[in-house]
Amino acid sequence: MDISGYVRAVASHCPFLLPSVARGLTGWTVYEISEGARPVEVEAEVFHAGVQAAEWIRPLTTRPHGTLVCENIVLLGGRAATPREVLAWPHWGLKHLYGPVGLMFGKFWTSEESTDRGGAHIPAPPFSFLAVRCAVRPVDPRFLADTPDLARSLSTAVDDGREVFQGLPYEWKAVKRWASSLVSPQPPSRPPKRPAVPGPN
Repeated sequence: MDISGYVRAVASHCPFLLPSVARGLTGWTVYEISEGARPVEVEAEVFHAGVQAAEWIRPLTTRPHGTLVCENIVLLGGRAATPREVLAWPHWGLKHLYGPVGLMFGKFWTSEESTDRGGAHIPAPPFSFLAVRCAVRPVDPRFLADTPDLARSLSTAVDDGREVFQGLPYEWKAVKRWASSLVSPQPPSRPPKRPAVPGPN
């Protein structure tokens, strides 16, 4: 998978990207979604891949250039649900679990239209992916304006080696149930029918 063109296209919007790539600190792991996979199955795999990436990154953040470490979980294939849908809940749960220890999660999908703070167009990615990286504490809380408690937690985050699950079962259905109890300030992006719980950001 050639991602060099996309990296060059978005580098001007992220000052950490090219230094990270130059030092070999940006990873891309590709997951192929099987044709018949159910959305909840894909969510579970994305979530556990995110946990694996986060736990790999945590001890690296204190090393030289640790703030540049980034792991990206790429999703290809699948027809049961859009990548945006299967990224939403894992992203919502992961950022609440790992924000307090200083990790950031971002979700990106192929049809995404977005702009940077200056209003410049950010190119849509050629694939959908979940990004996991070390938080830049003076800057990143602004991306969490809709979740002010999490933004405050991230701004002062210290990774003390804690077990982020803290008694929460390491099983996706239980985690999703917990994640759905967290207050979301925005409604789901595209509900085909009225959902049982509010959608995550």
